[in-house]
Amino acid sequence: MTRLILASASMSRAGLLEAAGVRFEIQPARIDEDAVKASLHGEDAARVAEVLAEMKAQRVSTAAPDALVLGADQVLDFGGELVSKSASLAEARVLLRRLRGQRHQLIGAAVLAKAGVPVWRHVERARLWMRDFSDAFLEDYLARESAAALACVGCYRLEGAGAQLFSKIEGDYFSILGLPLIPLLAALREHGVIVS
Repeated sequence: MTRLILASASMSRAGLLEAAGVRFEIQPARIDEDAVKASLHGEDAARVAEVLAEMKAQRVSTAAPDALVLGADQVLDFGGELVSKSASLAEARVLLRRLRGQRHQLIGAAVLAKAGVPVWRHVERARLWMRDFSDAFLEDYLARESAAALACVGCYRLEGAGAQLFSKIEGDYFSILGLPLIPLLAALREHGVIVS
């Protein structure tokens, strides 16, 4: 079997792979995401997500050429603006108030690389509508989620209390959580990571 490395520290991505019965190692790729995003200013959000995922996969893959390396990233597009993770609960509060009652897109990309060369890629878009929740709900949500909210680009985990923020969602559930799991599993079978 081919060895798989997840080039991410995301607990959500690791959890999806574990739940699907995939064996893997974790070796986060250390890249300056803000610098990469700045260098891609004006590019389509899907392109930004794909470049970030590819950079992560390639960085780890070059150091572990015998393994298949999975890089993944998500960006949040709010009316053409790329939104980054919030650094504090105060920033999260401001962001969630901006998103409240509005639609945004979550674009996820996944890239598999071997010996530094991408061998598979997938980009998925989801559209999410936040409901017009009250300030009281927002304060309770942030108090309960705190650090977990700051770990996610939109300050929500759909698999947790973040589901209460939404009135409508269109898109692949697994991709919203962090990985396009069904297409990824097909690619992992093709590359000998899991049995076909």
